[in-house]
Amino acid sequence: MTELTRDVVIVGAGAAGTTAANELKKAGLSVVVLEARDRVGGRLWTDVIDGAMLEVGGQWVSPDQDALKETLAELGLETYSRYREGDSVYIGRDGELQRFTGEIFPVAPETEKEIVRLIDVLDGLVAQVDPDKPWEHPDAEALDRISFEAWLEEQTDDQEARDNIALFIAGAMLTKPAYAFSALQALLMAASAGSFSHLVDADFILDERVVGGLQQVPLLLAERLGEDVILGQPVTEVHWSDDGVRVVTDNGLAVRARFVILAHAPILYPWIEFQPALPRLKQQMHQHISMGFVIKVHAVYDRPFWREQGLSGTAFSPYEISHEAYDNTNHGDDRGTLVGFVSDRNADDLFRVPAEERKERILESLSHYYGPEAKNPLVYFESDWGAEEWTRGAYAASFDLGGLARYGADLRTPVGRIHFACSDMAGAGYQHVDGAIRMGRLVAADIVEAARR
Repeated sequence: MTELTRDVVIVGAGAAGTTAANELKKAGLSVVVLEARDRVGGRLWTDVIDGAMLEVGGQWVSPDQDALKETLAELGLETYSRYREGDSVYIGRDGELQRFTGEIFPVAPETEKEIVRLIDVLDGLVAQVDPDKPWEHPDAEALDRISFEAWLEEQTDDQEARDNIALFIAGAMLTKPAYAFSALQALLMAASAGSFSHLVDADFILDERVVGGLQQVPLLLAERLGEDVILGQPVTEVHWSDDGVRVVTDNGLAVRARFVILAHAPILYPWIEFQPALPRLKQQMHQHISMGFVIKVHAVYDRPFWREQGLSGTAFSPYEISHEAYDNTNHGDDRGTLVGFVSDRNADDLFRVPAEERKERILESLSHYYGPEAKNPLVYFESDWGAEEWTRGAYAASFDLGGLARYGADLRTPVGRIHFACSDMAGAGYQHVDGAIRMGRLVAADIVEAARR
């Protein structure tokens, strides 16, 4: 067995891990990053599939993501705006397609009034929530004991208003049914973006993309680390004591270090044998966290034909298999690309049928927004992060009912010399690359301080 010695060993070469490693090196500490996959990036992945460049994982940048924007500027990466000229489309409960502009869907006047009222109510609640400490909200316990679906039922009898408000948190973000997570978890999701209104505004939350793909962030950060990033090294053991740690991989590598950072999704912690075992409360907490489930669908056409119809490509419906879709055409590409999303129960159902039927049903759904031409892409690809061994879901982990108030304060807490960092435990930027970078910086600063002590 090969054995290395470092000040800090980082498990996971995503945005959090590569950020932390670079910050630690700047502070004069030696590091090594161990990555289970054969590539850098974690949930960021840009690939060429059938001749088309696709961002298989995360891709968007919003105006409030300061940590990400600082990193993009520091790395010299360029961004471009998501295409949004023309009308958006919405399909309501009656199955009819309507074109619209602005943020509020074209629904009946009484439903629109309820949607606006609920957005105001949620914005008021979100303003009381510290995204880094949502459990400190005065009503945290009560809000965490009621599902978001049940909370919405208490607020209004308007089903379409409830369906649309739920869509922004459940289908679009946590990718779980609204009955599967709490109202407090919903408030955290909105608070992490600054307000619920920001989640409603697709032009805000999905503002820009990076020329060449967002995966370049961890790739360029990893380049600076050189041989201190080692791929194909799934970590299977973490031995820890007051004196330091010893981390062992499945491929015959061991690293002795003063500290270890687990910079990957918390649902993967049970795949590691900790000696001694993690404290019982940590182990119990991990049983109350799970990933969401979403299929990200990429459809590439010979041209962005929807623009010829005066459409922006932005489409929504809580009643469609693909609950939202966007113009995802790459910078400088003459072809047109649509990206659609199928989440939670709809994704469950589609994975019960053969792949060809799944494709047919998804493209049929896209055709309801864009017309029959949407059924015949040149390239079709499904990003299925639930099948990724070292991710097992998307976009991020969230607590079950009652879990956030019960265990949230312990999520980031180090265990001896074991530290934790990933977008799943961020406050601002939760489940986004911005949050991963923030967590990488935070845990690196904590270790630097501990090392000096």
